[in-house]
Amino acid sequence: MDRTNFETLRVYQLAEALEDRIWEIVMTWPVFARETVGRQLVRSADSIGANIAEGSGRGSLKDNRRFVHIARGSLYETKHWLRRAYQRKLLTPEQTDSLKETMHALTLTLNGYLRSQGRSKPESNHQNLRSKI
Repeated sequence: MDRTNFETLRVYQLAEALEDRIWEIVMTWPVFARETVGRQLVRSADSIGANIAEGSGRGSLKDNRRFVHIARGSLYETKHWLRRAYQRKLLTPEQTDSLKETMHALTLTLNGYLRSQGRSKPESNHQNLRSKI
């Protein structure tokens, strides 16, 4: 399968790493934990990367920003489910530390990506204004 543009984004790569790690962890849990907290955790984590991918394929900056906002909501939901898993002693201290690092890096990168989507190039805007005058 050919690589598409979103796959080269660091933010997408971090989301994928988080999703895969969460999947590996959840698959070791007892059935009840997997079917309750685990199912929600995997779905919210998978939604982060899926929304980054979908937004990049929409073709407009406005649509992309909307999907990146949704990805950030999914990131926060993932944090919620990780907190529940931690409270219910489903995560080892090592898993918790590793996931915290990845979550922190992804949060910073996703917020930076969102900010970058809101910036316009002053020169191109200036040239557009000049051409209309």
